Amino acid sequence: MPTATKSDKIDISSEKKTEELANKLLLKLKPGNIVFFHGEIGVGKTTFIRYLINGFQKKRGIKITQVTSPTFNILNEYQIDQIKINHYDLFRLKSKKEISNLGLFENYKDMITLIEWPQIIEKKKGNFIEFFFKYGKDYKKRFVQIKGLEL
Repeated sequence: MPTATKSDKIDISSEKKTEELANKLLLKLKPGNIVFFHGEIGVGKTTFIRYLINGFQKKRGIKITQVTSPTFNILNEYQIDQIKINHYDLFRLKSKKEISNLGLFENYKDMITLIEWPQIIEKKKGNFIEFFFKYGKDYKKRFVQIKGLEL
């Protein structure tokens, strides 16, 4: 798999390619990282996050858990040995005040923060990485562009 730079479009049309990319990312992530996931519904954001979290679990010999989108409860938390991962889905939020009530960036240096639908966030803090998921022309193809990290 090629190294990702700001302008690269990485093909993630298959589950295998999605998992390979997630496994490369988990080698780079550490507490304090915030990853924003942009893209339409169904383009693969949550699938990518599932492979990422399950990859952390496999790497540490921990039982694989089910990773679902936190669309309705907004936050799913995962404790993987010493690493805490907070997975947010901001799709249902309607106002910036709702974000401040979440405490999204409190203690972020102690965990890895994954945020789907981050468009409502005005000020991005910390060491952040952005993933932009997009469909190809026929919706069978999917691509991601990464900003803020080279793999």
